[in-house]
Order: sequence, then C-alpha cells, then structure tokens
Amino acid sequence: MTTITDTITEVMIITRIIEIKMMRILIVFIGFLVVSCQTSDDHGHAHDEHGNHMSDDSEVPAVDYTIWTDNTELFVEFPALVVGQPSRFAAHFTKMDKHKAVTEGSLTVSIIKGKNGIRVTEEAPARPGIFTPTLQPKEAGVYEVVFDLKTSEYSDRIVIKNVMVYASISEAVESLGDNADDVSISFLKEQAWKMEFQTTPVIQKEVYNVISTSGVWKVAPSDHLTLVAPTNGRISFMHTNLMVGSKVKKGLVLLTVQGKGLSHDNIEVELEKAKVNYDQAKSEFERKKSLFESKIIPESAMEKAQQKFDLAASEYENLNSDYSSNGKLVTIPFDGYIKSIDVDNGKFVNQGDPLFTIAHHTTSLLEVQISPSFAADLSTIQDLWYEPKKGIWSSLNNKGGKIISITDEVDSKRPMLSVFAEILDDVDMPEGSFTEVQISTGSPLKSLVVPTSSLLESYGNYSVIVQLTGEKYERRPISIGNRNGSEVAVLSGLMQDEIVVSIGAYQVKMASMSGEVPSHGHAH
Repeated sequence: MTTITDTITEVMIITRIIEIKMMRILIVFIGFLVVSCQTSDDHGHAHDEHGNHMSDDSEVPAVDYTIWTDNTELFVEFPALVVGQPSRFAAHFTKMDKHKAVTEGSLTVSIIKGKNGIRVTEEAPARPGIFTPTLQPKEAGVYEVVFDLKTSEYSDRIVIKNVMVYASISEAVESLGDNADDVSISFLKEQAWKMEFQTTPVIQKEVYNVISTSGVWKVAPSDHLTLVAPTNGRISFMHTNLMVGSKVKKGLVLLTVQGKGLSHDNIEVELEKAKVNYDQAKSEFERKKSLFESKIIPESAMEKAQQKFDLAASEYENLNSDYSSNGKLVTIPFDGYIKSIDVDNGKFVNQGDPLFTIAHHTTSLLEVQISPSFAADLSTIQDLWYEPKKGIWSSLNNKGGKIISITDEVDSKRPMLSVFAEILDDVDMPEGSFTEVQISTGSPLKSLVVPTSSLLESYGNYSVIVQLTGEKYERRPISIGNRNGSEVAVLSGLMQDEIVVSIGAYQVKMASMSGEVPSHGHAH
C-alpha cells in the first residue's frame, strides 16, 4: 500500500530529474550561442586560415592591389570583376606622411576600356580610411581602374592598368586560383592606423665613409654676454627667483646700482654735477654762437665752446641713461638664459665689475673629439651629422652650419684632436651635454639606403620588415654598410623602391611571432 510520504518522495525525484534535463538543454544552448559568436565577425572582414580576406561571395575569388604615390598609399581589395556581377571595393587610403587614414573627402572610381567605361562616386569614407564603392562591369576585357581622391588637404589620381574583367565566375576562378601558399605576415591597415607607423621607400643615395664619435655642446662665443656694473654702488636685485638657467627676456630689469648713503663714488651726486656742467656748457655755447653770428668773436672761440658743450652733454647722457629713482638700471639686451651670477644682492661693486653672464642659442658650438689616427681624413671632411634633440639627426650642410677649426696638435693634457663646428639649428640639449656625431670624409659611393629606425638587430644580424602589399609584410635579412646620420647603406637583401617599415617594425615582427591571424577589420 502506497503511503502519502512515498508519493511525495516520488514527485520530488521526478521533479529533480526534470530540472537536471532542463539544465543540460540550457548548457547546450548557451554553448551553441558562444560558438556562433566566436565564428562570426561583427567587427569587419573575415580572414581564412592563411590570413587572407574573404569576400562575401565565396564563389568569386578576391584580388587586391597596392599602389604608392608621393602622398598616398592605396590598398584595394575586391571580388574579381565579372560581367554582370556587382563587385564591392574596399579601398584603403593612407596618407604617406605619418601613415594615417584618410578620414574625409570623396572618391570616384572608374573602370575604363578605350573611351568607354563606368564610374561611381563615394562622397565620404564608409569608415575612417576606407571607401566601399560597388561597380558592375558590362563587358569582358582588359581595363584601367582609376581612383580619383579629393580631400581638403590634397588630391591624388591613382591608375591601375591591365585589370581583367572576366566573362564568367568560372573563368575568374580558373584564372586566379588561390593563395594557399602565402606565408607572409598579416598586419591590417586598422592596426597600423591606430599606432605610430611609417613606411619609407628604399632609395639610392650617396654614402660616405664615416668617423663615429661624440661631441660636446657649447654656446658660441658670440652668444655670450657678461653684464658689468655701469657705475660704482650697491647692488639691489629686482627679482627674488633669479638663478643659473633661468630664462630671461629682452628688456627685463635684473638689478639696480644705487649710490645712496655713500660718501664718495655716489651716482646720484655725479649725475647732479653732470647736469650742472651740462646746463652751464649749453648756456655758454648758445651765447658764443650768438656772438659769432654777430661777428663779435672769432669762429675758434665758438668752436671751443661747442666742444665743451658736446663733452658735457655726452657725460650727462651717459649717466642719465637707464637711470631711475632707484639707481642705475641693468637690463637684458636679448632673449636668453642666465649662464652665471657673479654678484650677491646688497654687495658693493665698482664700475666694470661682472654682474651676470647671459647666453642664448642663436648659434651653438659643437666640439668633436677625434683620435689622432684619423688626422689624415680630417682634410677631406664632407659633412657632419649630430643630434640636436635625442634621437633626431641633423646634417651640418643641410642646416647651413660650418666647420670653424680643426686642431692639429695633441699633448698629454689634450690627447685628442678637436673639430669645432658652428651649428645653425634649434638645439634642445643643455650646454656641456654629449651628442653622438658622425663625420663623413672622402668621396661618396652610390648605395641603397634605408632609415636606421627600420633596422631590427639580433646578435649582430640585421633585418627589416618589407611591405609586400597593403596588409602583407615580410621580414627580410639584410647586410648593412656605413651609417650616414639617420640613414644606413644596404649592401644586400633589398631592391630600389621596395617599401620598408621605418616606424613600427617591431610591432609587425611581434605579429609574425604570435602565429595568430587578426580577426577584426572592415566589411566588404
């Protein structure tokens, strides 16, 4: 006989079984949603297992082109052009300067064969850097595809020749095949646009033999000025925060020299005497001049009075110049900074005593130390490279500077030769600091060069990142020669006009080591 207790127990067991089954169904459903989210690409274009972009129409193979001009890099992807089939372009436009996306402007794309063709205009990018026009060709053949970009900064026209329009999808598939063997590094434009990135073409240039050394920044003698006491007296600073290194502006009153309370050499007393002499000499000169004009006295008497008056006027004007009720003013003659302070507040000084030394960097002096073993090479100096700011190289010739002198003797106290160069550059380095220096000598040789910032070094071996297409890169080993400032000669491994990554090479290298294909991008 079944009791009420047994019945309640059976109901509880059945309920628990139903809960477990529902929980399993829910877990399976959630797992399905997670997998679905992971396999979709809501942020942009998808990539296959080789890192290639996949078009919306999987039957039509995709093609891409990369063209560089002086202003622009165009990387464009689109399904192969087939008669009657719409092909949506993904045209990535990058400004070569700073390698940033084109974020505004219009784009007209034309496909032209002979005098016939079709065109479409996009008034703005679909996304920063990316225009997405769609074209539908009507006739098979070989075409030119023309991109006319107009922005507020500049305009550019890019022409891609010999672009095929196929009669059918099967013909396009047979002709293009696939890129299954592509082992290049994938690095999307969206990644490059969001970071410091720059590409530079490999060019041919004259490269010199160089002496790598260092130099010390100094202020040119013409840029020093020591302010001296204009008269005897006691010093009174006009500012409480003056110190070595303080920046000062032209016309600033640094201090005054006062003679009040002094029994002798008192500027106030001297000024009063000079004023009395000036007034007397002026009156005497005017009286003698009137008598001379009336022919009462000879001309020599009038000239003697004039000389006395001129002398008195000069003395008075000299004392009265820059004079105030606080004493004689000492002002800054040019913008610069305080190099040294040679007097204390309240101290008595004599006329001519040094007060302050002011300096400015209109020109800078660079003293370069060189081993005597290079003495013979110094007679054929062609240029000198230096760093006016940390990590930035400048050329003496390009900036209009010059070699001032080269020492030709050494001794126990100065065992090195010195080259002194006048630098006409905005030097952002303190006086007395060091800079790397390269001195070029001899005759130049033609060589391929790349920026030194593009070099990747590993245990003495060098490589660069070469841009193959807009989003495909390759790490290439190279051998290098002389460095001329911010450029280095390439002896092997590169060809002229190839494009290397000059800023951001390390990030591309890390992308190649991760083994992962970026999953974000732009929709086609």
